[in-house]
Amino acid sequence: MLNSDQTEIDLPPTHSESESVFSDCGGGRTGSAEDAGGVGLCAQSRVAEPGETVKKDLQHLSREERRRRRRATAKYRTAHATRERIRVEAFNMAFAELRKLLPTLPPDKKLSKIEILRLAICYISYLNHVLDV
Repeated sequence: MLNSDQTEIDLPPTHSESESVFSDCGGGRTGSAEDAGGVGLCAQSRVAEPGETVKKDLQHLSREERRRRRRATAKYRTAHATRERIRVEAFNMAFAELRKLLPTLPPDKKLSKIEILRLAICYISYLNHVLDV
């Protein structure tokens, strides 16, 4: 959840171009040339694109923290809301179809979802009993 003073995504500050080039090459680390990509010189001495710097900034976070930040975006929330709306509509349509198959008095009586399920259970057991007799 976001506080009122937080922006949509509080990402850590991005690196400058020189920092991203050195971090790509393994600069500042103690390691061999293989750590920098398997070549004696830095094979990745290019400027990182904006999307890549965000990915690198998020790599140090835990999986759960990355998931929280991704879910905090407006695009993700609207897509999730749309998927949820479609799911709920399908769910309600399934209950409406089941409701049409169940006998009640009066026939147009409004039933809750739990009442529909309970009535369906009773009706199925009644039909099984009729078949057995």
